[in-house]
Amino acid sequence: MIEIAALVVALAFAVLVGYLVPVLMQVRKTVAESEQLLAKMNADLPPLVGDLRAMSQNLNNLTDHARDGVEHAAVLLHAVGEVGESVQQVHNVVRGSSGTLLTNVASVVAGFKAATHVMRERYRKEGEPHNGG
Repeated sequence: MIEIAALVVALAFAVLVGYLVPVLMQVRKTVAESEQLLAKMNADLPPLVGDLRAMSQNLNNLTDHARDGVEHAAVLLHAVGEVGESVQQVHNVVRGSSGTLLTNVASVVAGFKAATHVMRERYRKEGEPHNGG
């Protein structure tokens, strides 16, 4: 009976080894590929990190330049706004004085027309033949 039990244990061990050998071979392949991947990452990662740092520095510089540009644009727009206000003030002065200027010009023209009319009437009367004479 011990021999049968030993034979069953030996057979079970052989089946277990038969299943474990392919699994262990696959684990060995996976470990080898993982080592290759880690070696490649160790070779590729430091330059990538350096590139990321350089890109970050360039982005910071670009942000500083953009900030300076916005500040200059703000100053320019403020100056343009002040010029616009000055033009508006001059426009208001001209518009306000143009009313009185137009009134004065219209008065002078009306006076000139009236004077011309009177002068024409006088010349016409002086040029007519006199009655009785």
